[in-house]
Amino acid sequence: MIRRWGWLAMVVVVLDQATKLLALLHLQHGPIELAPVLNLALAFNTGAAFSFLADAGGWQNLFFIVIAIVMSAVILVMTHRLASGDVQVAVALMLVLGGAAGNLIDRVRFGHVIDFIDVYYRAWHWPTFNIADSAITVGAVLLVLDAFGIRWRRRSGQ
Repeated sequence: MIRRWGWLAMVVVVLDQATKLLALLHLQHGPIELAPVLNLALAFNTGAAFSFLADAGGWQNLFFIVIAIVMSAVILVMTHRLASGDVQVAVALMLVLGGAAGNLIDRVRFGHVIDFIDVYYRAWHWPTFNIADSAITVGAVLLVLDAFGIRWRRRSGQ
């Protein structure tokens, strides 16, 4: 399944890194409003999701690097063991792998993750995120749906 779906993880990494580069180049001078509930705003996250452990003093970067490497290895083993019909799980795992790799690249290069998507309503802001975070979230939702027996249907004749 890795040979069949590995390209998806690579697409996530390329899109993630390209959009982060664009954010670094174009958002240094402040946010850009795209819609009344959506800005592009440069942010640097030294923590995990929702800035968890962001103020931990610096040790967390190495911790998250190790976690990303270990989880990527686990995902590769899991994907290798999938049956050919487990398309939803394969896609989910490749989205998570691509997202983890995208954020891992940032942690190794910069010591933090580059975020730039700012969703808000009035004064309330969702934590700023990026393409990698989005891929991880979609992949996790697909895995939860699969765990509850909600799976993609195969078309008849396949």
